Amino acid sequence: MLRNLRTSVPFLVIAFLVSGPVLAQDAKRIEEAKKEGGKVVIYGSLGSEVVDVIKKAFKKNTGLDAEYWRASGTKVMDRALIEYRVGKSLYDVVLTNRNPMELMKDQGLFVRYESPSFKAFTPNVIDPFFGPPSYDAIGIVYNRNLIKPVDAPKSLEDLLSPKYKGRFVMPDPTQHTTTVQFLANLHKIMGKQQADQFIRDLAATKPLMVESLLPAAERATTGETPIALSYVKYVYTFHRRSGAPLDYVRLPKMLGEGHFHALSSKSPRPNSGKAFIDFFLSPEGMKLLAEEGESVSFKGYYPPLVDADKWNIILMDELGLEEFRKQRDEYKRIFLGS
Repeated sequence: MLRNLRTSVPFLVIAFLVSGPVLAQDAKRIEEAKKEGGKVVIYGSLGSEVVDVIKKAFKKNTGLDAEYWRASGTKVMDRALIEYRVGKSLYDVVLTNRNPMELMKDQGLFVRYESPSFKAFTPNVIDPFFGPPSYDAIGIVYNRNLIKPVDAPKSLEDLLSPKYKGRFVMPDPTQHTTTVQFLANLHKIMGKQQADQFIRDLAATKPLMVESLLPAAERATTGETPIALSYVKYVYTFHRRSGAPLDYVRLPKMLGEGHFHALSSKSPRPNSGKAFIDFFLSPEGMKLLAEEGESVSFKGYYPPLVDADKWNIILMDELGLEEFRKQRDEYKRIFLGS
């Protein structure tokens, strides 16, 4: 279900208070960025159609161009690492989910940059190194033409009902990193013992499994499998693209994956990179992201979905390499019996 984007009065006050010094600092930085060539190069996993909107507004506000290369978080990390190790980094900024960002940070790919735009955020949402994140909430989406709201699941536990057998699709936790992370973090919203039992019972229902969260949503969109575990934002994404009749279950809590930005420690155009981060985190940048369906950590802006202002998103903890392998092997045993 879609909703109109709303702006809160406190947000407008905050934006007014920070806009003066931010713009003054931007003017000097933009001049330096133009001397670097007048463009910024960004690698990321954020949807190209979303970044296109940001690029257009960035160009209008600063006169600077932005080039964007999009791939999965893993591929973004691989390319950035290769360039860093051979000493020929072509990118200035990286935008992707937390786990590869942490790994790249540990390898020295980033330098901390505290943008003046941070001032518009509440301190509790700011990561000490990366700054404010955006989020992708994972929940239950369904096709309203095939599942009436009254008949839709009301909780994750409802997915265990026999009436949904053969009608539910999820990413394969033996292949998909984020799904491993999701299952391993379920204890944060339902308790350890209940989460462990739920995972075993869910596997016993033999859900259809696909390679990632996107094809899960696509299955619900076509109606081939009308209920899916996926990013809730796809309700808006697919409605905008094709008018897909998707809705989502209003869970009291949803696990979320954090997405961060960072400046390259070997940026060929550091002032351009900083100028982009400043704009990306500005009130206008956050507004544009929210209008494109992204969940931002900026008070007063929400995705254009009904009840998005009521979401309680619990950020998932990252798994270390050994813990990830352990959990993946466990889910392989539980879901595949091997």
